[in-house]
Amino acid sequence: MTSLAGRVAATAGAFAAAGVAGTAATILRNRKAEQRRLSRGEDVPFGSVRGDSYYVSAADDVPIHVEVDEGPGPTIVFLHGWMCDLDTWHFQRLALRDHARLVFMEHRSHGRSGRSGPRNSSLHDMADDVRRVIDAHAPDGPVVLVGHSMGGMAAMQLAQLAPELFDDRIAGVVLVSTSAGKLMRRSPALRFIVPLVKAATPLLDWGREFNSYSVIRRWAFGPHAQSSRVDMADEMILRAPTTVVLNFYDNFVELDLGAGLDAISRCRTAVVCGTKDVMTPFGHSRWLARHITGAELVPVNDAGHMVMLEEHEQVTEAIERVLKDIA
Repeated sequence: MTSLAGRVAATAGAFAAAGVAGTAATILRNRKAEQRRLSRGEDVPFGSVRGDSYYVSAADDVPIHVEVDEGPGPTIVFLHGWMCDLDTWHFQRLALRDHARLVFMEHRSHGRSGRSGPRNSSLHDMADDVRRVIDAHAPDGPVVLVGHSMGGMAAMQLAQLAPELFDDRIAGVVLVSTSAGKLMRRSPALRFIVPLVKAATPLLDWGREFNSYSVIRRWAFGPHAQSSRVDMADEMILRAPTTVVLNFYDNFVELDLGAGLDAISRCRTAVVCGTKDVMTPFGHSRWLARHITGAELVPVNDAGHMVMLEEHEQVTEAIERVLKDIA
């Protein structure tokens, strides 16, 4: 079997050899991306949905970007995943406007938030950021946390850090395509791709762009995903700097968030995951649902990791059921 070092060398060599055709490849890629944008057919262009913009100062003074859509009833705080930003919730944002008050935060080093380094990019840092955003932008009334992937991990870390919030402030939790532990052992994508990516750092930025669409379709979506949904994720993930890949990777190596599940059990909880998710496989969501008292497990057939784009109606409906039950 070819060693990881051999695969890295082969990959790096391929990137270097392809460099002579980089300009032509970029032009072709941009042309194809524009064609996909034109064929999307959505009424509202991806990336155009915006609200009131604010910044919350983190404990280490990193500015955390937040957007707020004012509305009635409970406040929903949305937490996106690794290498994503608040556009993750494009469809949920459109569907839930006027039904709740919506708060979208962008994790440190993501989106328009300030940059952090390797030493302050931990789940603990992110959980404290979430708490500060809740204090600043959801100081009154019930709160629902909706977290995708790393965002769900930040919510579970918050339950360890501040379990008292789940007694009187946080009334609902929706965990989307996430995990509480043993992820590196059981995630095909993280186990094989991330070490390769880390080793190929000098060529990563160019390499990500060279064939990013195909990589994202393979590892982040189910077999029947619409190309327009893949293109949305591709467009969003390419905005993330390489440092996000490297600085946040260690969060997944020794992941252990089970201690916070008792606090989450005090809330109305839904656990949503695509059955074809290879980043955070469905078995992790099944485990979460078993260990969170009363949790609703929502399997989304044939969907992958970016389920909130791929099968957005089912994710939105799960959020709506939680809202209805806490009202």
